[in-house]
Amino acid sequence: MRERFWERFALEELTQEEWEALCDGCGKCCLVKMEDPDSGDVATLNVACRLLDIGSCRCSDYDNRFQRVPECTQLGLDNLHDFHWLPHSCAYRRLAEGRKLASWHPLRSGSDRRMHERRMSVRHFAVSETEVDAADYEEHIIEVIPLDDRR
Repeated sequence: MRERFWERFALEELTQEEWEALCDGCGKCCLVKMEDPDSGDVATLNVACRLLDIGSCRCSDYDNRFQRVPECTQLGLDNLHDFHWLPHSCAYRRLAEGRKLASWHPLRSGSDRRMHERRMSVRHFAVSETEVDAADYEEHIIEVIPLDDRR
């Protein structure tokens, strides 16, 4: 990868390896979301995809995730703005909005240790969807993003 690529190149100029490296590994995109069909509001739950290793905050079967979890979606340049629910801390969102990577981001800090210490990952609160009955999902809502708050 090119040195400090995230500061020197636009998202459109990144290699696939650099694009993948932007992921801080927080696991927030792997949390279950529910969209209200009437209002369009999106609720985020503390319930994580069954493939998320909550301890490492990484997918346990990244290469086969789309086959194993059909609702898993791939973030790319062509659909980045469709992911309006990405947290403000997300590197993809930050760079797309013209902001810099957070100081705790693994590319800046050298490891994911600071991210976890600052509780920026789901490691400290997520539960696997294998442990929660879908009928109880409403009890696990941690954030609601109203349709009119999308940026």
